[in-house]
Amino acid sequence: MSKREIDLRSDTVTKPTKEMLDAMFTAPVGDDVFSEDPTVNELQRYAADLFGMEAALFCSSGTQTNQIAINVHVQPGGEVICHEESHIYKYEGGGIARNSGASVRLLQGDRGRLKVESIAQWINNPDDVHFPLTQLVSLEDTANRGGGAVYDFEEIKRIRQFCIEHKLPLHLDGARLMNALVRTGIDPKEYAAQFDSISLCLSKGLGAPVGSVLLGSRDFIKRARRVRKVFGGGMRQAGIIAAGGLFALKHHVERLSIDHDNASLLEETLNQLPWVKEVMPVQTNIVVAILNDATKRDHVIEKLALEHIRIMAFGPGMIRMVTHLDNSSEDIQRVSEVLKNLEV
Repeated sequence: MSKREIDLRSDTVTKPTKEMLDAMFTAPVGDDVFSEDPTVNELQRYAADLFGMEAALFCSSGTQTNQIAINVHVQPGGEVICHEESHIYKYEGGGIARNSGASVRLLQGDRGRLKVESIAQWINNPDDVHFPLTQLVSLEDTANRGGGAVYDFEEIKRIRQFCIEHKLPLHLDGARLMNALVRTGIDPKEYAAQFDSISLCLSKGLGAPVGSVLLGSRDFIKRARRVRKVFGGGMRQAGIIAAGGLFALKHHVERLSIDHDNASLLEETLNQLPWVKEVMPVQTNIVVAILNDATKRDHVIEKLALEHIRIMAFGPGMIRMVTHLDNSSEDIQRVSEVLKNLEV
């Protein structure tokens, strides 16, 4: 009998649960470009109310919500401040330049997280024509390239106050925001009040098959809806997929702590292995290990694949595992045992 495959490459590989599929198959639908899809409208209302924001917009992906937000906030020739490892810069196909004609100021920071002091020194003088106009600050929480690191909320509030003083909008790439909030226990409304716009992904740890929501003021979302149309993101009877996201927000948030516990078990195991140099401290559902011998990275991935365990490379000498709702505690125990017996 073949072993069950355990896929730890990403939390994007999740499959809809039976209950989620039932909600999707029975969802009432309409034409969302006309704002007439009742399920999309319900999802948008629910997400906006959850975070205390005025409005929300359902989109096909987190990349789309991020790129729409950037396009609304900046003008061609402007500049976006973000961490050098941020998703909006590294993994969105050059969209900031291509879609919005803006440049990027890349900053360093601890595990993908910025501090207000580093932002402050890179605000361009608006009276100096040699420099682009600083028009947006973007944070990422949790920080993917930082191994799922969670922002210090007090630092976010300091950044928010700085942005207000300098009349700069503050955007959040919240692809795994619910993981951060489950970890910290911060009220979603209090957290969201620090941002002008938030991109929230539904298809990662929350387990929906597709989709993200963009949150902001009514005026911001009105403009965002137009940009979504220009980007080709207008969807018709989208309630079928919106229902999966709505179900996820209602039923899959609290269980994220299970994924965090599973990730911590993998962290504990990896820290015991002689061929592992370092494991980024685990805060949520992402586990990143740095190997003693960088040339062994692909060897480790291949060895695990032979055991029907799928993980991914995350840079030179680095491997990543991401826990999610399709991983049982028995799955994680098996991965742990395989790792302990792996010959590297």
